Amino acid sequence: MKVFPTLPKPYDDREYGASYLGDALTLLDTIPDNSIDLVLTSPPFALTREKEYGNKSSDKYVEWFLPFARKIKDKLCETGSFILDLGGAYLPGAPARSIYQFEVLVHLCRELNFILAQEFYHYNPSRLPAPAEWVNVRRCRVKDSVNVVWWLARTKFPKADNRKVLKEYSASMKSLLRKGYKAKKRPSGHDISTKFSKDNGGAVSSNVIGLEHFEPSNLLSIANTESNSAYLRRCREQNITPHPARFPVFFAEYFIKFLTDEFDVVLDPFAGSNSTGFAANSLKRRWVSFELSEEYLRGAKLRFERAPEDNLHTRDTKTPMTKGLFSDSEKTINAKAK
Repeated sequence: MKVFPTLPKPYDDREYGASYLGDALTLLDTIPDNSIDLVLTSPPFALTREKEYGNKSSDKYVEWFLPFARKIKDKLCETGSFILDLGGAYLPGAPARSIYQFEVLVHLCRELNFILAQEFYHYNPSRLPAPAEWVNVRRCRVKDSVNVVWWLARTKFPKADNRKVLKEYSASMKSLLRKGYKAKKRPSGHDISTKFSKDNGGAVSSNVIGLEHFEPSNLLSIANTESNSAYLRRCREQNITPHPARFPVFFAEYFIKFLTDEFDVVLDPFAGSNSTGFAANSLKRRWVSFELSEEYLRGAKLRFERAPEDNLHTRDTKTPMTKGLFSDSEKTINAKAK
């Protein structure tokens, strides 16, 4: 589906959207202003070592990224959101951290006038211990397992509905709902009314998402272990190089559900393996994905060539999201869909 007639010929066309081969900085100009409901992306990180997908160094990262951000803001509708996932990095040759993610945030807010709606934390418990020199050899640092996620917007009140991403109630809350709750002031000073005992169908998810299976938080706990996923398996079968830093599908699904409605438009300007497009398609959102590497787009097409029962939206999307969050593994996603 070609979402906008101004877009060029798609590389891969699907039911609710399409992916396009080319530089996002150029392709963004083919999208009308004020037309995108959600930009959801994870651009190449500012890592010390250069990766095959073309990451920039931390000292040049802000300068490189701001031209994309300017155009992204123009394309966002007034109530739209911009979700930016950024991994951490060490300074070259030293056990000291770069602060590039925070420099990006400051420039986006102060120079481009983005509003920081909320910060999230994307926790990958399966990430390998690195850098080896500081974590495994000298043992002077611990494993870095968290990406920062900036939720940005043009207004202080972007479209959002946390009822779409409710978590299952904890055992203690279920007990409270069964037994009832007497309104009183807690030791912290919070005055808890009788409304606290109302069953709203699930607990509100916070910005540490899924650190514990039944404890809502804003830490997105998503193990990106998918060595046997359909995507990687089919890439191997067809001798296609998979993207080395794949975006977890459920990470995309979470924000798409939280911040958009059906048939809204979702954009990923750094699509990689196109997890965002796949999740948007499964949730009946119109979508546009840009990617500079044709090899990665060849692999991304394989995400859609799956058995019908593997689709994300076969899971009942009206029930609370339970048992933690899904990884990019299709097998894991399908198991939790049942």
